[in-house]
Amino acid sequence: MIAQLTGTVLSAGATECVLDVGGVGYLVNITPTTAAALRPGEVTTLHTSLVVREDSMTLFGFSEPGEREAFVLSQIASGVGPKLAMAIVSVLTPAELRRAVQTEDVRRLTTVPGIGTKGAQKIIIELRDKVVALGLDEPGEPTAQPATGTGELWRLQVSDGLQSLGWSARDAEKACDNVAPLVAEEPSIPIGKLLRAALNSLARR
Repeated sequence: MIAQLTGTVLSAGATECVLDVGGVGYLVNITPTTAAALRPGEVTTLHTSLVVREDSMTLFGFSEPGEREAFVLSQIASGVGPKLAMAIVSVLTPAELRRAVQTEDVRRLTTVPGIGTKGAQKIIIELRDKVVALGLDEPGEPTAQPATGTGELWRLQVSDGLQSLGWSARDAEKACDNVAPLVAEEPSIPIGKLLRAALNSLARR
């Protein structure tokens, strides 16, 4: 298993990056929080989880060990695969996931696309005894990477990121409209921060 990678960031988008480690470029799926900390050309360390399938090997990377722990832990619950686990970690911080499970907050869990009431209840039952230490040492906000490009490129990045996490194109466009004032106010707003704001706007519906 590849548990950690340290290398130079070749490219970074809202949901994936390419990390050059010893001349080998690793494509890594990332969360908005992780994306906010990456800057092309800089050396970084990602805590990773390798998911192996019959026809693929996919790397998921996180800026903090707690995020990786939440990603791996989420998949213990029945019906939660890597894609849904990635959506959970993108919408909820490790501490928020722990609190939602411990307080049986079904409504909070169902803000994650792909999780309905029954799914949330199942996650609560199956993870209740396993989330005790999750997110207890959560760090502050990471150094942000500015959104790339000009004009409406940010909208494409945010929309693609949301759709890859399970939201519909319609919901993604509505979320982009919700955060457009943030771009107008701060044109260089980090793409990770923008995607996080879009996620929060959908969670409040």
